[in-house]
Amino acid sequence: MPDVVNVAEQTEVITTPYQRDPGKRCQIWELPPDKQDDARHFYISKGAYRPELEEYPFDEKSKHRRRFQKDWYTNFWWLEYSTHTDSAYCLPCFLFSKKPVARCGSDTFSVKGFRNWKKVNDGKACAFLTHVGGPDSAHNYSVRCYEDLKTSVAHIDKAMEKRNEKVESNARLRLKTTIDAMRWLIFQACSFRGHDESAGSKNHGNFLEMVKILASYNKDVAGVVLENAPGNAKYTSGEVQKEIVGILALEVQKAIREEIGNAKFCIMVDEARDESKKEQMAVVLRFANKEAEIIERFLDLVHVNDTAALTLKNAICTVLSDNNLNVQDIRGQAYDGASNMRGEWNGLKALILRECPYAYYIHCMARQLQLALVAASREVHEVHNFFQNANFVINVVSASTKRSDELLANQAEEIAREIELGELDTGRGQNQIGTLQRPGDTRWSSHYKSIQSLKKMFAATVAVLRGIASDRSVSKYSRGDAVGSLKIVISFDFVFILHLMEKIMKITDVLCKKLQYKSLDILNAMDSVSNTKVLLGELREHGWDSLLEEVKSFCVKHEIDIPDLDRKYVDVTKSRNKHDNTTTLHHYKVDVFSVAIDQQLSELNDRFSTQATELLTLCSSLDPRHESFDIPKISTLAEKLYPADFSSQELAQLESQLPHFQLDVCNHPELMTLPSIACLTKGLVKTGKASSYPMVDRLLQLVITLPVSTATAERAFSAMKIVKTRLRSKMGDDLLRHCMIIYIEKN
Repeated sequence: MPDVVNVAEQTEVITTPYQRDPGKRCQIWELPPDKQDDARHFYISKGAYRPELEEYPFDEKSKHRRRFQKDWYTNFWWLEYSTHTDSAYCLPCFLFSKKPVARCGSDTFSVKGFRNWKKVNDGKACAFLTHVGGPDSAHNYSVRCYEDLKTSVAHIDKAMEKRNEKVESNARLRLKTTIDAMRWLIFQACSFRGHDESAGSKNHGNFLEMVKILASYNKDVAGVVLENAPGNAKYTSGEVQKEIVGILALEVQKAIREEIGNAKFCIMVDEARDESKKEQMAVVLRFANKEAEIIERFLDLVHVNDTAALTLKNAICTVLSDNNLNVQDIRGQAYDGASNMRGEWNGLKALILRECPYAYYIHCMARQLQLALVAASREVHEVHNFFQNANFVINVVSASTKRSDELLANQAEEIAREIELGELDTGRGQNQIGTLQRPGDTRWSSHYKSIQSLKKMFAATVAVLRGIASDRSVSKYSRGDAVGSLKIVISFDFVFILHLMEKIMKITDVLCKKLQYKSLDILNAMDSVSNTKVLLGELREHGWDSLLEEVKSFCVKHEIDIPDLDRKYVDVTKSRNKHDNTTTLHHYKVDVFSVAIDQQLSELNDRFSTQATELLTLCSSLDPRHESFDIPKISTLAEKLYPADFSSQELAQLESQLPHFQLDVCNHPELMTLPSIACLTKGLVKTGKASSYPMVDRLLQLVITLPVSTATAERAFSAMKIVKTRLRSKMGDDLLRHCMIIYIEKN
C-alpha cells in the first residue's frame, strides 16, 4: 500500500498551493481541466491528511458518546480526518471520483464526510469495509487509479522509454517496408489492393505481393511483416495506406512550397473528367527558383462540382491557402480560351484579377496555335475534305485486327522490297514496322504524325483496301467502304494535299512542341512564332516547284494518274462558265497551295500579334543585345505593370542599373551568346551578376515567370488516365489527388 504521511502542523496548510484539510479543500472535479492532474500529483505527493490529536471531539448528537479513533489509521491506509468538520474521508475517492450522482451515499467519503462512528467497528457491517466493497467497487477503481498515478513506472511516458528496443526496431522495419512498397507502386501508377486478399487467394494484390517479394529477399523483413507482425501493427490496411500516401503527398507539397520561397508565381489551370466522370481541376504553379531556373510544379488536383468561374476561383484560393501561398503573389494566369475562363466580367480571369490586379492573363499559346491551325484548315475546302477522308480511310483499314495484321504484313514486304532495290537505308532503329495513327482532337502534332504514317504506309494501305474490295467473304457494305476509300487514296488530289500538309505541318510541328516546353519564356515563344511565319512565307514563295515534283514522283511510284495540269479545271461548286479559263495547275498552285499557306499565316498573325499586350513590349525591350532595348520604356512599363514589386526608390535604382547592365551583358563572353531572356536570367545568377543588378534581376524573373501554355496541366490529365483507370474507377478524391501529386512530382 502507498506510504502514509502523518500531518499535524497547521502551518503547512498555509504554505501549500492546495488545502490539505479534506473538510476545507475544493473538489477535484471543480478545478479547471488543466489543473486537475496537477492537484492529484500534489495530494499524492503529500499523502493522506491524518492529524494525530491528543483527544478527538465526541459526537454530541449521538446518544452514545463516540469519537474518531487514531488506531483506524493503521487498519485503513486510505483514511483521512478533517479537524474542521470532525469527519472521515477517503483520499483515492476524493482524487478520482466524478461529480456525485443522485444515488444516496455516493459522495459520503469524498464530499460530505463520514461521522457515524457507531458503524465503524460493527463486524461485516463496518462502514469502512462497506465503503471498500468488492473488487469492482468504485473505491477499488479509485485505488487502482491512485496506484497507477503514484507508480511512475506505470506511466505511459515511462513505459515508452523502457520499451523493448527490438520491438521498436521491428516496427520501424515493418513500416519502412510498407512505405517502400507503396512508393514503388505509386511511381508505377499501380493499384494497392487486390480483388481477393483472403488467406486462400492466389493473388493478394500488388501491395501484399510486393511485400512478399521484399520479405523473400531479406530474412529480417520476413520476420516482422505479414503473418509475423502483431495483429495491431501490421501496417497493411487500406486506412494505413491512405494515411501514408497523404503524408507523402503533404511532404511533396511542402517541398514545392519551400522551393518557391518568397518568389512570385503564376498559376496554370485546366479541368477534365476522370474515369468516374468527375470534374477534376489541375493546379500548376510556374515560378523562378533561386538559380533563376523556370520551374513548373503540379501542386494539386481538386474535384469541383461544376466549372463555373466562381467555383474554380474558390477552389484555387483554397489550394493556395492550404499551401501557405498568398493570392497577392500571383503575377500571371494561363487558361484555355473557354468563356468561363477568359470572360471579361465574370470569367475566372476577371475574378482572380479582382483579388490580385497584377495576375496578368495569358491565353495558352499552345491552344491558340491549335485553334489557328484548325481554323486555317477549315477555311480551305480541299484541306478540310482531306482530313475527313483521311480519317475515313484509317477507320476502314483499322476496323479489325485481321486488317491491321494484313497492313503490317504488306508494310514488311514493302520495306524488304525497297531495301533490296536500295531505296531505303538500313541501320539500327530504322525501317520499323508501325501502324496508321489516328489524329487527336487536342493535339495538332498528332495530325502531323497521322499524315506521316499514312504517307509512309501508302502502298500497304492501298494493298489492304484492294484486298477488302475484292474479298467476297466480307459484307457488301465493307466492300463498298473499301472501294470508296481506295478511290480517295489513289487520286491525285489526295496525294497532292497529303504532301502539301506534310510540308506545312513539318514547319508548324516544331512550334507545337516548343510551346510545350516548361522552360520557355514568353518572348522566346513569340520569336518561335515569328520564325514559323517566316518559314511558311518562304514555303509559299519558293516551295511550289519542289512540291509538285515530289507529288509527281510519288504518283509515278504508286501508279497514280497525273492529270493534265494545262487542262481547264472544272469547279463543281460553280456553274460552268465558258469565259472561266482556270487551269488545273492554277487551281492547285493558287487555290490550294497559296491559299492554304495564306490562311495559316493569317491565323497566326491574328492570334499571335506581337503588339497584343504591353507585357510583350516589356519582354522585347528587356534584352540588352537587341536594338529594342529601351531604358525609359522599361522603367515606365515596370512602374505601370509591377507597382507592387517596385517602390519609387527601387524604380530609380532600376533606371540607374539598366545602362550598366546593358554594357556588362554585351561585353561578357558568357552572357552575350545566351539564346533567350530565361537563359540570360539564369546566367546572371550563375556568373554572380544578379547581385550587382538586383532590380534588373527582379524584373527579369517576373517576366520569365509569365506562363506560355497550360501543357503541364494537360499532362496531369494524361497522368490521371494512368492513375485512375477503369479498374480503379472507385478511387476516392483524396487518394487520387495524393497519388497524382506523388506520381507527377516523383523527383
